[in-house]
Amino acid sequence: MKTIQAKNNQKNPFYAHFAYVLVSLICLFTILYYGRHILFPLLFAMLMGILLRPVEVFFNLRLKIPRVASIFISVFLAILFLSSIILFISWQIGYIAHDWDKISQNIFTHYHNIQKWIFNKFNISNSQIEHYLKNSSALTFDKGTKYLNTTITTFSEFLLNLTLIPIYTFLIMLYRKLFINFLNKIVANKYKRNLNDILRNIKSAIQSYLLGLLTEMGIVATLTSIGYTIAGIEYALLLGVITGLLNMIPYIGITIAAVLSIFATLTSSTDLSLILSVVAVNAIVQFLDNNILVPMIVSSKVKINAIASIVGIIIGGTIAGVSGMFLAIPIIAIIKVIFDNIDSLEPWGYLIGDETDEKKSGIKIPFINKIRKRSEKVT
Repeated sequence: MKTIQAKNNQKNPFYAHFAYVLVSLICLFTILYYGRHILFPLLFAMLMGILLRPVEVFFNLRLKIPRVASIFISVFLAILFLSSIILFISWQIGYIAHDWDKISQNIFTHYHNIQKWIFNKFNISNSQIEHYLKNSSALTFDKGTKYLNTTITTFSEFLLNLTLIPIYTFLIMLYRKLFINFLNKIVANKYKRNLNDILRNIKSAIQSYLLGLLTEMGIVATLTSIGYTIAGIEYALLLGVITGLLNMIPYIGITIAAVLSIFATLTSSTDLSLILSVVAVNAIVQFLDNNILVPMIVSSKVKINAIASIVGIIIGGTIAGVSGMFLAIPIIAIIKVIFDNIDSLEPWGYLIGDETDEKKSGIKIPFINKIRKRSEKVT
């Protein structure tokens, strides 16, 4: 076996192998970019299918419900969960609309305070500021009409995907065996064991990551809501839930949530000291998230280093915006599992991995491990 590998290495020097991997990755990203409107809903559905697999197994094997009905119930429960979050946010936004007069008054007060500060600091009169704002608003309006069309198109795509993803998820779960058999048919017999290992590791890694992410989201939302309530910030529950949801976008999600919370605080109150409370709550939650929640909950069998994660998120954001950022880590995890199980690509898996994580991976949450182990018993 070693002789065959040595001969293969002589036939394929490093620079040729490097070029092959590089061209393959460029082709992959090109396909993802141009096919993002079709592929990304399918990728979301695939992740949902992997996440809901233990639920399907529970209904099918434990409760003896027919397989098709088990899949339908699993997808329905997922829709119910997501709908409840959307309804809650809509309900909270209703309160904001009810307080619109107070919000507009606070915005007006802040605007005048800023005008006074600019005049005292830079000796720029109110008329000059207003003249500048009028010119800026004219330019903004011209650009705004262009962005409005883009926003309407994006929103239409979002609504379409919202309908398609549950259907895709149901069908992917229903035809799971068909896809596995297809892969077994196109792979040579000597590599079938490798294929089964890859599929099992991908399922385990994705389930571990997504279950951990959902748990982290719930804890971050709860901690932030409690912190904002203690600090006396209005709409604490809504801002807490939004922070939990945005925290699912690695690295930048919590920053976006903090900016939104500061803006919401400014519009709901004239007390500028509350901004310090928002920053303090976010800093504490971020510290707990990075040092306790992520090592204990989100750590999975696949370790990805920070450089690979950040670059992946940037590429994902460039290709498909927020959905690309969210999908970046699972896609990198899948790529790493494939690399780790193919001898010639193993060094690339090592490159995007994080060996130091094994020493500081922390304690794992028992119920997540239980769910994952149960699902691993059933392929």
